[in-house]
Amino acid sequence: MQTPYKTYYTHSPLDIRHYSTEELRREFHVESIFTPGEVVLNYTHNDRQIFGGVTPTTEALEIVLNKSLGVTYFLERRELGVINIGGSGTIVIEGKEEPMKKQDGYYIGKGTKDMQFKSDDAENPAKFYIVSTPAHHKYPNVKISIDEITPMETGEEKTLNKRKIYQYIHPNVCESCQLQMGYTVLQQGSSWNTMPCHTHERRMETYLYFDMEPTTKVFHFMGTPDETKHLVMGNEEAVISPSWSIHSGVGTSDYTFIWAMCGENITYDDMDFVDMKDLK
Repeated sequence: MQTPYKTYYTHSPLDIRHYSTEELRREFHVESIFTPGEVVLNYTHNDRQIFGGVTPTTEALEIVLNKSLGVTYFLERRELGVINIGGSGTIVIEGKEEPMKKQDGYYIGKGTKDMQFKSDDAENPAKFYIVSTPAHHKYPNVKISIDEITPMETGEEKTLNKRKIYQYIHPNVCESCQLQMGYTVLQQGSSWNTMPCHTHERRMETYLYFDMEPTTKVFHFMGTPDETKHLVMGNEEAVISPSWSIHSGVGTSDYTFIWAMCGENITYDDMDFVDMKDLK
C-alpha cells in the first residue's frame, strides 16, 4: 500500500499579499506531524521536499512511495534525513538494526531500498522526523549521534536570542547531495530566532517546532522583508518557508526547532541578510 501524503504547491510572493490567516495557514502551515502507529508525510513543490513523521507503536512502520513518485522504490532518486525527537527506537536499514535514542539522527543515501522504523516502548514511542529531497549521487549512510555533536553557540542574552545550533546533515558531519538538516535550541530566557532575519534565494526550508509546553506559542514570521506576515505555531507543528520568504520567530517561552534545507548548494551560510531598517 502506498503511503499517503498531502501536497503543497508553490506560490509567488504576490500570491499571498491578500491572504487571510486561514488561507496562509492552509498553504504553509502543517498542524499534524506525528500520529501514533502511522506515517504522516507532506510533499511541497518547493524544491520537491518531502517531510513528516513516522511514529511506530506496536508494529514496525515503513515508507512506501514509488508509483506516486514515478519510481520503483522511495529512495531510488532521493536521499533521506531522520532525527528522533521521541522515545527510544530503532531503524532497520537493509537488515541492519540501528538504535536511535532521542536526538539521534541518520543520513540515508540514495539507492537504499529497505527501511523499517520501530519503537522500544509503544507507550513512549519514537518520533522519527524525516525529510527527503531529490538526489543525484549515492553517499554513505551515516548515523549521527547527539553525543558526538558539538553545538555552535550564537546570540546574546541582551538580544534575547542566545541559542545552540546542532548540525546533523552538514558538510562538517557527512556528505549529502543537497539536504541539510539540524536543530536549534533556544536557551532559557531567550525567545528570538534569526533576527536580524534573512532569506535563502537559492534554497527553501522547512521548520518543525517542538519541545514546547502546551501553552507555549511561537510567532513564525514569513513573507518578503518589506511585507511580513506571521503564523502562530504550537508544539510539533511545521511550516514551509519558500526561498523568497524570511523565516524568523519569537516565542512566549524558549523552544526548539528542526530546520531542513535544500536547493542549489549545501553552503550553510549562503544567506541574504535583511537590514533591520528594511523590515516592514
